[in-house]
Amino acid sequence: MSAGPDEDPSSKREGMGNGANVRCGVLYALMVLCLTSDLIPEGEAIWMTLPPSGTKCVSEEIQNNVVVLADYVVISEDHTHPSPTISVKVTSPYGNNLHHQENTTHGQFAFTTKEAGNYLACFWVDGHHQGGGNLSVNLDWKTGIAAKDWDSVARKEKIEGIELELRKLEGAVEAIHENLLYLKTKEAEMRIVSEVTNAKVAWFSIMSLGICIVVSVMQLWYLKRYFQKKKLI
Repeated sequence: MSAGPDEDPSSKREGMGNGANVRCGVLYALMVLCLTSDLIPEGEAIWMTLPPSGTKCVSEEIQNNVVVLADYVVISEDHTHPSPTISVKVTSPYGNNLHHQENTTHGQFAFTTKEAGNYLACFWVDGHHQGGGNLSVNLDWKTGIAAKDWDSVARKEKIEGIELELRKLEGAVEAIHENLLYLKTKEAEMRIVSEVTNAKVAWFSIMSLGICIVVSVMQLWYLKRYFQKKKLI
């Protein structure tokens, strides 16, 4: 198809080049997203077997200002009716109670983290359970971008198709950036702790060497006096 008399072929080629650059940019972003997918907070389904007595806990290290959403359901291995009940308690790194439920077979908890650190979810079988068998608990734990309701976002902002996928991609990139900043902060904290520990070890080594030298000098002095008293030297 040839250009019309008023069309500039160079401008047409420039427009095609810009479109190709956009497509290349999107493909590059998708490739980076795939390569760094381990840095994105994701949802994780966990199966746990609860013993008749005792507590089983799961934990995850999460930075602050992250949305956490989880669903849990109890499944009895011997299929007894009614289903046995459990108790659930979720705590923050500083011991704040975020969710506490007793005598339940299923439930949900959601919160936004205000502290960075390990968040702990503990499950145990209620004391009045007389079955004696093990219970299985399915925990669907979602954090960050995985916990976001994209269907609601699409309906609210009236977006769909490629625009919605780009919005998800943008959220994933922001999550990666925030996670990298968090890891950088943790690395700086660990480096400071390592430097302080190395300094303490160095001082301890110097003190140990000094004590060994002082003890050796005192031993030589004592032996010299002893031999002089015995008139051996």
